[in-house]
Amino acid sequence: MLIMYYDTISQSYEELYGEEQLQKARIILEYIAPRGLLLDVGAGTGICTKKFELYCTCIALDPSSELLKKYNGFKVLGVAEALPFPDNSFDTIISITVLHHTYIQQSLKEIFRVAKKDAQIAITILKKSKVDLGLFVAFKKIDIGEGLGNYIKLDHLILYDL
Repeated sequence: MLIMYYDTISQSYEELYGEEQLQKARIILEYIAPRGLLLDVGAGTGICTKKFELYCTCIALDPSSELLKKYNGFKVLGVAEALPFPDNSFDTIISITVLHHTYIQQSLKEIFRVAKKDAQIAITILKKSKVDLGLFVAFKKIDIGEGLGNYIKLDHLILYDL
């Protein structure tokens, strides 16, 4: 099971994935101006969440309790498919290289449910994940290079890894 995998590698997660995740966070920050209350869906250790703390109040959400233990900020144990927050709660939502591990249609439904009407949403999805990009027809693709092709949402613009 995927959660057990991430619980097992929690001690070395940042060494394994940290630089790649931080690079994606830096790219997202080139396209959005985070504000207000931010939700990081699938935050893991909060390595990327920390990059956004300079701009807004952040909440890290992840299903792995072991990964979340590494983050010192506000954190919630939970899954993308059933976000434990009221409707219209967040000004900014990010999800970096996570949603392809979920039931993506339900996860997107939940993300839009908890997003405010003028929320900024940034999502990265691995190119090799074979996610149905038809789910993102309302989003504009921004290709930012080999291995880091992304889409981002600013009102109606989304970055996500293909």
